Amino acid sequence: MMMSRRLALAAVLLAGSGLPASPADAPKDGEYRILKRVKVGGEGGWDFLTVDPEGKRLYLSHSTQTDVVDLDKDAVVGKVANTAGVHGIAVARDLGRGFTSNGRADAITVFDLKTLEPVGTVAVGGKNPDAIVYEPRTHRVLTFNGTSHDASVIDAREMKLVGTVALDGKPEVAVVTGDGRVYVNIEDKAVIAELDPATAKLVRIWSIAPCEEPTGLALDGATNRLFSVCGNALMAFSDAKAGKLIMTVPIGKGADGVAFDPDAKVAFSTNGEGTITVVHEDSPDKISVVQTLPTQRGARTIAIDPRTHRVYTVTADYGPPPSPTAERPRPRPPVLPDTLTVLVIGR
Repeated sequence: MMMSRRLALAAVLLAGSGLPASPADAPKDGEYRILKRVKVGGEGGWDFLTVDPEGKRLYLSHSTQTDVVDLDKDAVVGKVANTAGVHGIAVARDLGRGFTSNGRADAITVFDLKTLEPVGTVAVGGKNPDAIVYEPRTHRVLTFNGTSHDASVIDAREMKLVGTVALDGKPEVAVVTGDGRVYVNIEDKAVIAELDPATAKLVRIWSIAPCEEPTGLALDGATNRLFSVCGNALMAFSDAKAGKLIMTVPIGKGADGVAFDPDAKVAFSTNGEGTITVVHEDSPDKISVVQTLPTQRGARTIAIDPRTHRVYTVTADYGPPPSPTAERPRPRPPVLPDTLTVLVIGR
């Protein structure tokens, strides 16, 4: 099994020293804390998490399958099989379908939300589809292809490729607005790109420097503000309507995911060092760090349930790295079997 880039970086972080949180680090009243741990088990790595609030399910990409967790029971209740090298999951509740981006197959799997059975596959035309989103106004799915540096636009009803958007760089996480716009971080250029799914066109880009290597992206739809987490331990706060950076704040190291709670006006950055940085949107022009929550090393991707305001991240235990070789001078620690675990965060 080839681990994802996220897992590889998490493994590097894991190799560093780290101690459990002391009692002094325990959350205070009103702060976020780990509420429980849900064992998933199995073998192999993981990538994105997606919450379906209406279905009360959490979808977790897991090597060659997608695990499904019941959010009321906090238990694994099924899987979507044969999703080779799966990265992301998008849910089209209005169509009763889900979609997985399968990096090894350069394709998406379309599955039935009730039965979890596949109903079709679509070749994306690009290489290594990674992040995936669904835009309900146009009924289109977009995959962001890390190797071919483009986005594939797919008709979700007809299950066919209808367009490709060239991107000048490696796309990472994307978000969809309520009025049908799509934004995506371009990791190696430190910019945000805006796409129109209806026309399959690139609309504009803007720089978010001094952010470097932006990955995770979240949206406050009420204020048109974007939150990007960056490889140099910053969160970038942008005005999506104006297309400009507003400010940055420091976050933990190894960040890859970010989620936003619109009711609490809080963004959560999951950092591979083993923390979550909690950032409050004080106003449309200001954000501030309000808490650093210890989690577990390697927990770098994230999803939030707007229904319950619970946050989900995932990690596993690792064994010692193998000895270096000429071909692998910096070998990665292996994921220990049967240790994959979802962390449930809340107040």
